[in-house]
Amino acid sequence: MAKSRLVGSYPVIGIRPTIDGRRGALDVRGSLEEQTMNMAKSAAKLFEENLNTDFISATLSSPRTKGGVVKVKVRPLLKKGTLFFQLEEFKGNQAFHRNLPADEACAALLLYMEEMKQLQMETRQSSITALVSKKGKVTVKKKARREPAKEADLSHNRQKRYILEEGVPVPFLVDLGVMTGEGRVVHAKFDKFRQINRFIEMIDDAIREYKGEEIHIIDFGCGKSYLTFIMYYYFTEIRHMKVRMLGLDLKKDVIEKCNRAAEKYGYDNLRFELGDINGFQTPFDVDMVVTLHACDTATDFALYNAITWNAKMIFSVPCCQHEVNKQIQSEDYSLLTRYGIIKERFSALTTDAIRANLLECCGYKTQLLEFIDFEHTPKNILIRAVRRPVLPSSAKKKYLAEVENMCREFHLEPTLYTLLRNDCKV
Repeated sequence: MAKSRLVGSYPVIGIRPTIDGRRGALDVRGSLEEQTMNMAKSAAKLFEENLNTDFISATLSSPRTKGGVVKVKVRPLLKKGTLFFQLEEFKGNQAFHRNLPADEACAALLLYMEEMKQLQMETRQSSITALVSKKGKVTVKKKARREPAKEADLSHNRQKRYILEEGVPVPFLVDLGVMTGEGRVVHAKFDKFRQINRFIEMIDDAIREYKGEEIHIIDFGCGKSYLTFIMYYYFTEIRHMKVRMLGLDLKKDVIEKCNRAAEKYGYDNLRFELGDINGFQTPFDVDMVVTLHACDTATDFALYNAITWNAKMIFSVPCCQHEVNKQIQSEDYSLLTRYGIIKERFSALTTDAIRANLLECCGYKTQLLEFIDFEHTPKNILIRAVRRPVLPSSAKKKYLAEVENMCREFHLEPTLYTLLRNDCKV
């Protein structure tokens, strides 16, 4: 970031001004200084005039460089009678929040403007667009509203809109005790309701790119299947898609109970079978594979099957990564394996990092996301993988080399790597 000077109490943003050579001999340094200061004053004035109770929202976007902050959203909020501005900074897959008074928010936004090429601001009176060209010219367009817009919601904790809405009863959640018959969420079960919605949000983000009107899903190690039923409800009742869905588990009594429940709710295209993940033969072409809390290497066999079937989407919450924990050792990094709890967590993270890289090698855009808050369980990582059209060979070599380096350093032979290597898929 460029070294900042001050306009009043605000830093001068590092916008690159231009020189008009038609004006003859110029004091180049002085001209640059003058233009830069003028641009900074314009930006500071824009924020000073609008960061008040009439402010509704703003979005800074189009970063100049990759790898940093990609977007900043701003909204007003009221805390103990004082007006603040919440800056939500998006970087990678994370979002960071700061609540600042107007003067500090103005200073922070000026610094963000150094890295962004576009600002869209909404106030009650007008809509404002600020664009920064490659040469550093700032263009501000202001469009007045015919009528003042509605005041912004200044509450600190705004009610979140869930995909499964409160007030709309979901039969399975009613029977599970999460909802009442009227669709009200039972207070003691609100964490469960939030976790269910978090899972559905992760699916919803990926399914937007799916073009088909029908989807085929296999849920490995479905267990009591409350998320299986929720997925079926989501696709049929919210997405209005045709679904063919199969849940697989090793417990006969669980399978029988789940089939009775599917019949009770009229879920005609949802059925459950007794079977092992390892070597399972699918009865239909598979679009999505789900595996939630499949223990240890069962997750690896599920991922291997999904890759073999060319599944378009994979959602996996691993559990009990014992395999790597038993194998892991290192002469140079013995500190990571000396203490039990550190070894356990490092083994779990290493296992999932290797799985993610192997999925990338096999043509999947892969993310590791927080599924449940760490305070509830350390087994809180969800692997979301979506098949991409093309993966450059250089990228595949890089992902695979990282896996092989890790395995060599810590003397590992993870199951998924072995299965894919033996099948010549990596």
